[in-house]
Amino acid sequence: MEKKKIGIIFGGKSPEYDVSLESAYSVITNINKEKYDIALIGITKQGNWYKYEGEIEKIKNNVWEKEGKCTKAIISTNPEDKGIIETENNNRLIKLDAIFPVLHGSNGEDGTVQGLIALSGIPLIGCDILSSSLCMDKHLSHKLVESYGIKVAKSIVINDKAKQKEIEEKLKQLKYPLFVKPMRAGSSFGITKVESENEIEGAIKEALKYDTEIIIEENIEGIEIGCAILGNEELTVGEIDEIELSKGFFNYTEKYTLKTSKIHVPARIEKSISDEAKETAKKIYKILKCKDFARVDMFLTPKGEIYFNEINTIPGFTSHSRYPSMMKQVGINFEQLLDKLIELEIRS
Repeated sequence: MEKKKIGIIFGGKSPEYDVSLESAYSVITNINKEKYDIALIGITKQGNWYKYEGEIEKIKNNVWEKEGKCTKAIISTNPEDKGIIETENNNRLIKLDAIFPVLHGSNGEDGTVQGLIALSGIPLIGCDILSSSLCMDKHLSHKLVESYGIKVAKSIVINDKAKQKEIEEKLKQLKYPLFVKPMRAGSSFGITKVESENEIEGAIKEALKYDTEIIIEENIEGIEIGCAILGNEELTVGEIDEIELSKGFFNYTEKYTLKTSKIHVPARIEKSISDEAKETAKKIYKILKCKDFARVDMFLTPKGEIYFNEINTIPGFTSHSRYPSMMKQVGINFEQLLDKLIELEIRS
């Protein structure tokens, strides 16, 4: 049987560039080489696109651009091509059967790259333009999910043009502690937990480094739980996980080092609550029109109430990341997970 050609995009003009390299490295090393050939497309921090040929370790060590063979390349927007064009190699066309953007955050998880892939006609592994854009916007995704009767934290929205008086008036609607977040950023970049009024100005300035619009939410007492979902019409649901914090919140450092926190899979909650969380996650996944895979993050209060937090349409994808770990608990290992994701697009 002829091998299918899968394009894997990594890097990206995003604060989460380094996270993408780790995820892509895991995908590349675990994909079934007997079934698939891969074409690697690296995007630098400056936004330059290259077809990469070289040692995979150089991606993990972030020296791929300097030490590997890089040829300028673009995704062809001509749907007859269904591939990438090496612009420094006589416009050589490399046809692809599917493309997997292993990108995180802005310019990769927000619908921009998904739009380019849609124009190309190449089957896209992952959420499409609409879903990616919706899920990246914390305010819009909350409002839409809330309209279906699912609880979300009380919040306000301000932008970089807001005057101090306007901010103060809006803040009167909320009770401390608060979380100040960039509207469209991942990996907890720019997020600050604010305990009192005298901390709010600095938190707003920090969030505005990552976006021109921010959301300020009331804290939800309880624990953070997550649910991995795979599929389209028929959904496979991973085991619920739980983040145990010893202090603070699950910020960037904790997400990638677990210095003072632990992740429990399965979550240490009653089965009835776990089942309810899974059903809620599936409902959210469908409301926000997710495709192929996503991780739904929620809060669980001491009273057993479930609140929607956010959806990651391209969650961390290392072998020890939360999404693969949740799927492993239901009998799907990393290689099988990648197989299933590819088959969702190649067979459809």
